[in-house]
Amino acid sequence: MSLFHGLSAFPLTPTDRAGNVEKALLGRLLDRIVAAQADSIGLLGSTGGYAYLSREQRQVAVRTAVDHVAGQVPIIVGVGALRTDVAAELAKDARAAGADGLLLAPMSYTPLTDEEVFQHFAAVAEAGELPLCIYNNPSTTRFSFTDDLIIRLSSLPNVNAVKMPLAADGDFRGELHRLRARTPGSFSIGYSGDWGAADALLAGCDTWYSVIAGLLPEEALALTRAAKTGDRKTVERLNAALQPLWTLFQKFGSFRVMYGIIEAQGVGRILPPRPILPLPSSERDAIDHALDVLTSAMKYAD
Repeated sequence: MSLFHGLSAFPLTPTDRAGNVEKALLGRLLDRIVAAQADSIGLLGSTGGYAYLSREQRQVAVRTAVDHVAGQVPIIVGVGALRTDVAAELAKDARAAGADGLLLAPMSYTPLTDEEVFQHFAAVAEAGELPLCIYNNPSTTRFSFTDDLIIRLSSLPNVNAVKMPLAADGDFRGELHRLRARTPGSFSIGYSGDWGAADALLAGCDTWYSVIAGLLPEEALALTRAAKTGDRKTVERLNAALQPLWTLFQKFGSFRVMYGIIEAQGVGRILPPRPILPLPSSERDAIDHALDVLTSAMKYAD
């Protein structure tokens, strides 16, 4: 089975104010994902704040995760960087540390052309020598992959998957059919954007690249497994229970909300990297309510 399937859980990367990785807390977050038996860990994705960390800090995070997880769950490492040579070195770092796969977003300051992105991916995929997932995240990178570019990239050695934003028109089945018709049969197509994950999974996508699974892996896995078995009733019930969190994600951005959730859970108090500010204290009640709703729904499921 492809590395890129099922539920991929994206944890925060706990750091101090200087960006130094809090190894013990990262280990506790990873323990929860391993215990829930997620299909993979998405380390240093957007939720993991990769763009705010130096190469050395990323190296520490990857080594810590690989050593801590010890092969129990595959680890996919984000290696996005502004420069191609830096991204290629990050890919080599991840491989040397024992990562199982790579996730690459086309970060930029100057807007990139399709050809520039293609050459960037070709170089990083060659350097990393690991299965690589295309990270199509226009909300942060401001670059949108066309079908033609995804299809062209899917022919490159090591490029095995794409992480898509939610279908703009909601037609996941149509988008999946369109891309699968022109990509290799082994090419995996998954989605991020947690509030649309239920629809994407029910439409038959290969992977849910999940923000919330970084802190609530059991709940996310329950939804994923129900969708994979066609249990629409359970999917709809769990997704409804997650709706208060989805509302907060859409209002404030999932990155900020995750820092509020980890504090509300009592796991640890860490702050997002500046200039990102934590949620206003007035939103604490909303997070507590959202978690209570979800806890009640999971008890019903048991």
